[in-house]
Amino acid sequence: MSWLRNPWGRPRFLPILTALYILWSIIPVAIVILFAFNAGRSRTTWQGFSLRWFTSDPTSSVLHDPALQSALKHTLLLAAICVAVATPLGVTLAIGLQRWRGRGSGGVNILMLLPLVTPEIVMGVALLLLFLNVFNAIGLGTTAQAIGQVTFALSYVVVIVRGRLVSIGREYEEAAADLGAPLRDRLFRILLPLLAPAILASAGIVFALSLDDFVITQYLSSTASTTTVPMLLYASARGAPTPALNAIATITLLITLVTLGLAFVVYRRFAGGSAAEAVAGVEL
Repeated sequence: MSWLRNPWGRPRFLPILTALYILWSIIPVAIVILFAFNAGRSRTTWQGFSLRWFTSDPTSSVLHDPALQSALKHTLLLAAICVAVATPLGVTLAIGLQRWRGRGSGGVNILMLLPLVTPEIVMGVALLLLFLNVFNAIGLGTTAQAIGQVTFALSYVVVIVRGRLVSIGREYEEAAADLGAPLRDRLFRILLPLLAPAILASAGIVFALSLDDFVITQYLSSTASTTTVPMLLYASARGAPTPALNAIATITLLITLVTLGLAFVVYRRFAGGSAAEAVAGVEL
C-alpha cells in the first residue's frame, strides 16, 4: 500500500492507460486501412491482399471511379484554398490583435475565439442562412464552402500565432528599431522568421481541419461536384459499399500524415534557426 500511495514514485497506471487509449484509437483506423487492400468486395472478411480498390479494378477503384476522383480532387482543392487564405489572414490578425490595446480590443478578441467554442453545426446552419439570404449572389458551392472553412479555421491560426508572439516578446523588434531598421525590415527580417514555426504549424492544422471537415462543407455544398471525401464516406458507409471507400479514406489519411510530417520537419528546421536568423537580421 505504501508503494501505491507514494506520490513521488514512478507512474504505475498512466503508461497502461496511455497504451490502451492509443490502441483504442489506432486499431479501428488500422482495420479500415487493412480492408482497403482486400482482394474481395467484403469490408469485414479478409480475402487476400490486392491493390484492386486503388488501381486494379476497372470500374470501382479510386483510379477509375469518377465519383471518388471528383471527391478527392475537390477535398484537396478546398484544403489548398483554406491554407492559402486562412494562414496569411490569421497571421495578420494575430499580429494586429496582439498589438492592439485600444477601445474595443477585448470584444474583438472574444469574437475571434467564438468559432473555437461554437458548435460546428450551429456555424454551418448560420453560414447556410447567410449565403441563402444575404450573399445569395454567391450562393452555395465551392466558393461558399471555401469561405466557410476559412471562417472556421481562422481562429486556430490566430491562437497559435499569438502564442508564439507572446513567447518571443518584442525584444528583437525593439533592438532592430534602436539600430535604425525601418518597419518593413522589422516585419520581414525579424518578426516573420521568428513566427515561421507557428505559421507552419498553423498551415498544417488548417490543412488537416479542411480535409476532415464535414458539417460546414455539407451544409454549403450544392451539386455532386462539390462533394468531398468526408461527405462521400458519410453518404455511402451505411449502404453496401466496396472497399474502395476504405481506399480513398486511406489515401486521405496518408496525405494528411505526409503533410503534417513535412510541416514538422520544416518546423524543426525553422525552430532551431529562427532565433539565430533574427539576431543576424538585427545585426545586418
